[in-house]
Amino acid sequence: MIYAALAVLLGIVAFLALSDESSTVAGLEKDQLARLAFSGTLLTIFLAGFWHRFREQIGTNLKALLFWAALTVALVAGYAYKEEAGDVGNRLVGTLRPGSAVTAGDGSVTINRRADGDFSVRAEVNGRAQVFQFDTGASSVVLTAENAAAIGISPAESDFSIRVSTANGVAMAAPVYLDSLSIGTITERRVSALVSRRGALSGNLLGMTFLDRLGSYEVRGDRLMLRPVR
Repeated sequence: MIYAALAVLLGIVAFLALSDESSTVAGLEKDQLARLAFSGTLLTIFLAGFWHRFREQIGTNLKALLFWAALTVALVAGYAYKEEAGDVGNRLVGTLRPGSAVTAGDGSVTINRRADGDFSVRAEVNGRAQVFQFDTGASSVVLTAENAAAIGISPAESDFSIRVSTANGVAMAAPVYLDSLSIGTITERRVSALVSRRGALSGNLLGMTFLDRLGSYEVRGDRLMLRPVR
């Protein structure tokens, strides 16, 4: 192979040296043809050397070549279908960890029902993780006094001026505003909320002062679907 490439190169050089004064050959400038012949010869020599080394351990080299080819295909496929792969990953997280927000491409958020039948929604309040119980019967978002204190909200005793009904009866709550409340990619700011007295509630409630800000929300089977305003 190498000898043939050298013979071709010598033939082209001889042809160029003996040709007439025409500046082009087969539509190519003479210097272009010379560079092409030289580059082609170098490439041929390189490939010949590579093949000579490759065939010395052809079994091992073929395995390595197939591995890198498969890895390349996997990387290209992963990039081409990255959105679909992300959706599958989100669904798996939502199934294995109920309450986690699974975000779709249209910005909607889906939450899977827990084994006990409730929707426990993992959210962030003022950038801090909190868990809420989905409750359309609650007119407001409600934080327990303990959870509110954990994110730096501690109303004064005189602020507990609103009567609310709880499973334990009527209790007093303090009105507050949350800087932000986020579920997945849905974020609402300056959300009106209440802080219950200590011991009045066992958990936070995701009520209507947040839900009313959404474009829509619905329960479909074992899934709670939240859609932002578009």
